[in-house]
Amino acid sequence: MNKQELENVIPHRNSMMLIDEATKTGENTCEGKKYITGNEWFLDGHFPGNPVVPGVILCEMMAQASAVIVAEVSAQSIPYFTGIEKAKFKNKVLPGDTFEIKCELTKSRGVFHFISAKGYVNGKLCTQADLSFALIPKDKVENA
Repeated sequence: MNKQELENVIPHRNSMMLIDEATKTGENTCEGKKYITGNEWFLDGHFPGNPVVPGVILCEMMAQASAVIVAEVSAQSIPYFTGIEKAKFKNKVLPGDTFEIKCELTKSRGVFHFISAKGYVNGKLCTQADLSFALIPKDKVENA
């Protein structure tokens, strides 16, 4: 999926759409990419003269990519982050890098979905986390 197709799956727009592409690779797996150009808003002050993609942004990128696993449901729902566990940041992600994301759906329980996510640059593990989110039907969300 390109950015336009991703907009049908997740509600993020403008500066909060943090992935460039994503592909469902299996029933419960997906891969995504973000090309870090150096012009992103989150690099402006993190850190001046030594820009590094913040860990919380890397987690959000992994979460956005994971939405394609449940795209059929998420197109009629709003995804809400419910947890980030066991987050580890092993290597920096810098301007010029391609952040490659691999996600696996490990469990679903009702509206809750649990994802194991990892992010790489040039095959080197940079970050990993267990993510959870709830898909709330749009007709149950105020102002959806």
